[in-house]
Amino acid sequence: MTRLRGGAVAAAIVLVAVAGCNTDKTKGASGPGKAGGGGAVLAAVDSLTVKGRAPKTGYSRDRFGTAWADTDSNSCDTRDDVLKRDLKAVKFTGGTCKVTYGLLEPDPYSGKDITYRRGASQVDIDHVVPLSDAWQKGAEYWDASKRIALANDPLNLIAVDASTNRGKGDGDAATWLPPNTAYRCTYVAHQVAVKKKYGLWVTAAEKDAMKKVLAGCPDQKLPTGGNPTKAPERFRAR
Repeated sequence: MTRLRGGAVAAAIVLVAVAGCNTDKTKGASGPGKAGGGGAVLAAVDSLTVKGRAPKTGYSRDRFGTAWADTDSNSCDTRDDVLKRDLKAVKFTGGTCKVTYGLLEPDPYSGKDITYRRGASQVDIDHVVPLSDAWQKGAEYWDASKRIALANDPLNLIAVDASTNRGKGDGDAATWLPPNTAYRCTYVAHQVAVKKKYGLWVTAAEKDAMKKVLAGCPDQKLPTGGNPTKAPERFRAR
């Protein structure tokens, strides 16, 4: 057995201690991640305006246009676009738009595997930022084309388990998070991205909740993309 001199032993102890600290710092609420951290999502949270929730007065789904309007003009409605994007083993009828079957493996909100069958669906297309929440945090003052854009923007839409989604209602991050804790960082990051893109505000409690979740995943990326924030002129809303 090789014997280490005093200096070598001290150096080895320092290396072990440093390695241990680095390993601990990569673990957060959603499990281990890479060290480093750009902090893009947290910076985006800090850029959001903080105000109180306005009354729901005047809200209706119709204020955001006809459901699942084809605002990207690809000849498929928005619901089918999201199903095609999020499901596996997709099957169609009458072309490549109308999704009749697919597998949600796993559902991001519950973590369960779910089978989608058209007409007996256990899958919802959820607005990550609920339209009612958007209405109470700025959308009431928009023109119709911007509300229609938000309602059909793929950045704000996701296929999820219907029963889990029904419990969400119009909750924000302060009042509802997915039961599947491994998805919470991604979920909150999407909410932040949508609110930043469209200029929606957050409440103080909502901002605190967002930062609490994101503190456990400092390397979480800020989602980008989606459709323009103005729908084509041919679409109308009340």
